[in-house]
Amino acid sequence: MSVVTRFAPSPTGRLHIGHAFSAIRAHDVARERNGRFLLRIEDIDGTRSRPEHVATIVDDLRWLGLTWDGEVVFQSARLSNYAAALEQLREMRLLYRCYCTRAEIAEALSAPHGAVAVYPGTCRHSPARDAPHCWRLDMAAALARCGDLSWTDHGRVVANEALAQGDVVLARKDAPASYHLAVTVDDAAQGVTDVVRGRDLFEVTHVHRVVQALLGLPVPRYWHHELLVGADGERLAKRHGAPTLAALREAGVDGREVAARLRAGVV
Repeated sequence: MSVVTRFAPSPTGRLHIGHAFSAIRAHDVARERNGRFLLRIEDIDGTRSRPEHVATIVDDLRWLGLTWDGEVVFQSARLSNYAAALEQLREMRLLYRCYCTRAEIAEALSAPHGAVAVYPGTCRHSPARDAPHCWRLDMAAALARCGDLSWTDHGRVVANEALAQGDVVLARKDAPASYHLAVTVDDAAQGVTDVVRGRDLFEVTHVHRVVQALLGLPVPRYWHHELLVGADGERLAKRHGAPTLAALREAGVDGREVAARLRAGVV
């Protein structure tokens, strides 16, 4: 089977050095195996996505010396696919409307120190009404339908623990699909065989495995890589002052040298 990987950023801001590290890892996994590397733009957040950031993402990846195969895919052009998946899950009676506001959820999740905070299912049995709502997956019902599941990370079998994630949102009040649904449907549609992404997304993979099972989608291999951290041990991200790739590019830094250092583990 030919290896297919992807890099799927959201155009809600400029890419930083942590994004570059992840893109390079996904790119190299494909290229080292004579496979295909895809670029997908996750732009269904209509309130934050900006077209100017798409152009910057493309320029940044080219500056790093990365190339991708085929046309760039935009999630905003795939809304009917997410709607079809949601309808399939509704027909299984596995989704329910959630009318809770963020404040109400925050209050409900004010768990004691050390407790795991997951959505408590406040709206699971609420009658339908004409009010803004998201769609949540009834995780216990979904797992009862799926049975025992597993997936692999770096070739190691991982027992699925999706119940710990609670009743996750699959369609938001302000967007036609959540990350969980869109990324799972898109990876299957694009034939992605190997998902290379940061360790911070390890836990949500349990959820994605359930969605795959419910929708009858293939299960890719997962490669959750370590995250870049600064001298203080904090993850290198925008909120921690990580430099944007555009800023480095505009300052005349050689992008291929940046990529070489990242491959060598040097920030």
